[in-house]
Amino acid sequence: MNNITIGLLAHVDAGKTTFAEQLLYHTQAIRSRGRVDHKDTFLDTHEIEKARGITVFADQAEFIYGDTRYFLLDTPGHVDFSPEMERALQVLDYAVVIVSAVEGVEGHTETVWQLLRSHGIPTFFFINKTDRTGADPQRVFAEIRSGLSSSAVLLPQSESGEISEELRVFLAERDERLLDAYFEGAMNDAGWREAMRSMVREGTLFPCMAGSALLDVGIDVFLDRLKSLTVTDYDAGLPFAGRVYKIRHDEKGTRITYIKALQGVLKVREELNCGASEEAEPERITGIRKVNGLKYVSVDWAAAGELFAVTGLSAVRPGDGVGVLQDRRDSELVPTLKSKVLFEPPVHLKEVLTAFQLLGAEDPSLNVSWDMTLQELHIQVMGQIQLEILEQILREQFMIPVAFGPPEILYKETIAAPVFGCGHFEPLKHYAEVLLRMEPGERGSGLVFVNKCHPDDLAAGYQHQVGQYLLESGHHGLLTGSPLTDLRMTLLSGRAHNKHTHGGDFREAALRALRQGLEQAENILLEPVYDLKIRIDTDDLGKVMTDIQQANGSFGPPEITGTKAVITGKVPVATFLNYGVRLAAMTQGKGALSLKVAEYQPCHQTESVIALKNYNKDADPAYPSSSIFCAKGQSYSVPWDEAQAHMHIKNDFGPIS
Repeated sequence: MNNITIGLLAHVDAGKTTFAEQLLYHTQAIRSRGRVDHKDTFLDTHEIEKARGITVFADQAEFIYGDTRYFLLDTPGHVDFSPEMERALQVLDYAVVIVSAVEGVEGHTETVWQLLRSHGIPTFFFINKTDRTGADPQRVFAEIRSGLSSSAVLLPQSESGEISEELRVFLAERDERLLDAYFEGAMNDAGWREAMRSMVREGTLFPCMAGSALLDVGIDVFLDRLKSLTVTDYDAGLPFAGRVYKIRHDEKGTRITYIKALQGVLKVREELNCGASEEAEPERITGIRKVNGLKYVSVDWAAAGELFAVTGLSAVRPGDGVGVLQDRRDSELVPTLKSKVLFEPPVHLKEVLTAFQLLGAEDPSLNVSWDMTLQELHIQVMGQIQLEILEQILREQFMIPVAFGPPEILYKETIAAPVFGCGHFEPLKHYAEVLLRMEPGERGSGLVFVNKCHPDDLAAGYQHQVGQYLLESGHHGLLTGSPLTDLRMTLLSGRAHNKHTHGGDFREAALRALRQGLEQAENILLEPVYDLKIRIDTDDLGKVMTDIQQANGSFGPPEITGTKAVITGKVPVATFLNYGVRLAAMTQGKGALSLKVAEYQPCHQTESVIALKNYNKDADPAYPSSSIFCAKGQSYSVPWDEAQAHMHIKNDFGPIS
């Protein structure tokens, strides 16, 4: 049986979960259709989802139609849960974007579309809610064609499946081979359908249908088109490879790892290679589960093309390849806000940390961190709604009452030009020395380690330790204590002692070298910047352009079509965070705003942010800039600006540039 994974994606409230109910009902996967307002849908099973009427978690179901087994992923539509949605994209064969026939293409619809194209996922559209007052499927289809892709095609609503003359012309205009076949009249309907299937899979054609999921209009036709236009070619005969797309923990705390099998077969008790590191040890699969909504069945094996869950894996993260696939896919959507976790006795720090470690394993975008100096627990989030949901999860799932501080912009820091950094750690009976070259990296490159140390200077094992320490999380800059990024750190040389070097010595030396380099560098504060796209009436154009300029943003010439205008540009997150509310009020809800964090750029208000943060780099005991030397059995501290003269390694590596 053919296996195909499809994902449902939409802007919140487009009717995605109701659409999923109809697919499951029509294929007899469920006996009765639930409704979001009745809080009894098959996939929105969490009490939080029922209470709020939105999808928060990407849950899955199975249905069979014809000779194909479909794995269905219903993803969150709210922007605050975009990372959960994006993790699901990594395992989709096809996507279905649900668009409301009333609201049309909205801001988050465009973000979803951009992600789908970035991942190269073949995509269908379904214009939903055609029964509602104000519905205009033709207008919405025109928005899809103009705002998303001119290769979207509205398929006929009849179930006959005939390829109309208009559709043949549309296809022929996009493929020279089909153009010849059209003029020669050499292809029958089966040939045209095969051509459509190939174009859909290649991402050069995007079929669009319309209907009402609530009233069960257009669902049969959609299923028929889905069956005729989708195909996969998974091979179960190859060595096993899979992609992790979700981590969960059951009521007993057992870690459940969700995997898409990309090739081969995985069996219970088989050892599986996990993680891209060569040092990663294989782990044994202790159980395999086929998951369908809230229920699962234990099985002995899973094959190519299937979604399933396993127990026994302890270290993999969402995005990791497993088996013979040893790579990792990171998210494009990253949080730009951070918040402090607030709790009071009798709640203990240990139980809060344990809970957030589990939540951080399930959602790596939280980037849970403990600030030793401030004795504070911080998380990174997409928005206020996510904090409200997390508060509810902590209370209901872990029985821990917590609150969160106001979300703050997540700034980062880097350097402007190359510098050398040296660090020495030699208290009595310890010894390690490190010499680094530090250079600004490309925007978005994060922290990069390069090893150019000769093994005659430092054993390979110690070199590897230095790399591990420099790439661990928690390094921060000197301006505001914000995370370091876009930094290329090259290990040039090092020194160890046969007798006195112990575990941890090179961590001390490497971090002191990093800090010593930062002390010499010109440090730069970076802020997150949105790519923005705003669709408005031309009457509102002047006001919106003025708003963007006042927010220190930039934009190109507006695209004007009739009475509509589209503005694209960039704007700091800090000044545009709540602009959606203002735009809605200004345009009576007719304006559409699409915001996606594009990159980090030098902060437009560095001095005021530094003053607000009030970070004192010299009052951070866990982050020293001095080096420790030893003479006559006594250790002594040497300030960063004098350390180079005391180093045992001679820096003869040429000019810093």
